[in-house]
Amino acid sequence: MKIPFDASCRRRYNELLEEIFDSNFWSEGPIMHRFEEAFGEFAGLPGKAVCNCGAGLLACMEYADVRGGKVIVPSNTFRATAQAAKMAGAEVVYADCNRADLCLSLDDLKRKWTPEVKAVVVVHIGGHLAFEIEGIAQFCAERGVVLIEDCAHCHGADWNGKNGGSWGLAGVYSFYATKTMPLGEGGMVVSRDAEFLNWLTMFRNYGKKVENGVVSYPLENGFNFRMNDVTAALGLVQLEQMPDILAWKRNLAAKYDTIFSNRVEFPEGMTSGYYKYIVFGEENLTQRTGQVFGPTDLCHVVDGLSGDSLPNSVWVAENHQCPPMWYGWDHADDSPEALRALLLEDKK
Repeated sequence: MKIPFDASCRRRYNELLEEIFDSNFWSEGPIMHRFEEAFGEFAGLPGKAVCNCGAGLLACMEYADVRGGKVIVPSNTFRATAQAAKMAGAEVVYADCNRADLCLSLDDLKRKWTPEVKAVVVVHIGGHLAFEIEGIAQFCAERGVVLIEDCAHCHGADWNGKNGGSWGLAGVYSFYATKTMPLGEGGMVVSRDAEFLNWLTMFRNYGKKVENGVVSYPLENGFNFRMNDVTAALGLVQLEQMPDILAWKRNLAAKYDTIFSNRVEFPEGMTSGYYKYIVFGEENLTQRTGQVFGPTDLCHVVDGLSGDSLPNSVWVAENHQCPPMWYGWDHADDSPEALRALLLEDKK
């Protein structure tokens, strides 16, 4: 994978570093706040920066007060999603996904729901938004259950103008090194709930509150989940080039669409950020990136549990592949015909 950070990005980053040195703020300073504001404009929701996506998910769980209750999590996700619920004191209930979008199944959510459930997590897999997000949000709202959106993959995705994080209490984005917007580490929590975001500014800083120059610690469960300004400067640079990165990915995806008919197909009005391009039944791809989540990555497998009630998750893990979609891939400018020959040459 090529890190999307060319010479012009380095120059821009160095300019921002000079601003950090001049400001004398290395953490929670002007650059971090600028990054929060800029990402909020990009995502269409106010945001608060944290040290990583897992910390943001944990914050959502703590605010939802899931301790002693249950949290429904799709098995087809990275273990950080479930781990956040466990660390917040909840019992995790694994739900199945749909084959069409690899995201949480509304039908299985209904089967797994009990009155002990305090929160539901929907994970927007592969760069697109969950096809059943509207129904999932309505189901949770009708039962007074907190909906949390794991947006680690969906930078730049939207559905009729709504971005990840628009349906639940909050959405949590990841800036890990492999993501569409890589900072090495980092996360952003977006939400329309101002009370929650105010709480989060305390939670990420040991529960600290500063009011009229007076420092207090009203949150006992706060800890250090801050983002420093050096990382935030990287975020500003990457955010500035996101339009180019997304256009590049969508151009490559359009070529793939002429090659693969057995792909994830999006509903009307949905645009993917193409963290991954997902196809089914193409075991002989000559060039591929890692699967979104393979058979040993499923959370119930990691926990040593049976997958009997999760048939779609098991099927998806065993039957999907991902042709290259990383920014800067050498063959991205090839014609669709050349790409077909490159990717499927074993089928001649």
